[in-house]
Amino acid sequence: MITYVAGERSGLILETSYKLGESLNGTQGLDPYVEKKVVADKLKELRAENASPEVTKIAMKALGIQRARKYGWPNTYVFTKTMGEMLIGDMMGTNMPLVTIRPTIITSTYKEPFPGWAEGVRTIDSLAVGYGTGKLSCFLGNPATLIDVIPADMVVNAILVAIVAHANQPGEHIYNIGSSVANPLEFSRVQDIGQTYFINHPWIGKDGKPVIVGKITVLNTMDRFQKYMELRYLIPLKGLQLVNVACCQYFQGVYINLYRKIKFVYRLVELYAPYLFFEGIFDDMNTEKLRMAAEQGDAEMDLFYFDPKIINWEDYFSKTHIPGIVKYVFK
Repeated sequence: MITYVAGERSGLILETSYKLGESLNGTQGLDPYVEKKVVADKLKELRAENASPEVTKIAMKALGIQRARKYGWPNTYVFTKTMGEMLIGDMMGTNMPLVTIRPTIITSTYKEPFPGWAEGVRTIDSLAVGYGTGKLSCFLGNPATLIDVIPADMVVNAILVAIVAHANQPGEHIYNIGSSVANPLEFSRVQDIGQTYFINHPWIGKDGKPVIVGKITVLNTMDRFQKYMELRYLIPLKGLQLVNVACCQYFQGVYINLYRKIKFVYRLVELYAPYLFFEGIFDDMNTEKLRMAAEQGDAEMDLFYFDPKIINWEDYFSKTHIPGIVKYVFK
């Protein structure tokens, strides 16, 4: 599971369970089985209408967002994760050990199997890829927002230690695996580290030339973002489209490139805006108790490390994470 099942709540978010029927906004009647039927009925309706795959995809995406927001979650990803927790907790009861691990934003490995390993573009890595390759020059967010990240190997280690600790302990045990309490990190700091890295180590584009990056423009409200995008990109894009038509598609390549960049930015905003204004921090008291108990139990914590306080964020991002993303993710 992930900690962001908490939706867009603010303040200290505890390591507590979600019960069947519970919602974030107080709306009554959340039932995973009903949600499953709603999805099945909509698919049946679309098939009866012979809807194309693209139309079906758009309709189902809209339905998912609608259902998630009805109960207070920002998107279907965290909504379905929450319902998964509810179902497992309800089915398991208190007679068997149940460990729920809620990592925050998972980043590349800290040490194992080797520093900086990552697979695929995930969460904040999309921003790094977009910025480093020159596709992202502005974004939406609050520079003071805490970005709660945790390296992948620390998550794995926490899972292994929790499994051993609760192998014979019936009941539910929940752990937030993150850094916002123990070692907080601001969005602006990540931005500065990324800018410094790509200025000193520019990505080489397909044309063989280094991609020159500058300071990214961060808009702190959706209204400012929309106005900025319209004046800076959308109006010029419409003008370019007219010129391109008048010139028999002579500027088609330029138009498509700009259109894709704009679409890329909007896609990132759609995905990550709820997290870039997130005002919650994730309580990790249970996780800290687990770590302390493991240490006192003579566990090899130099091998099964998951304490975020050992991370120097500047060193990690500039010497481990971003180089790893460039090596394993950039195309």
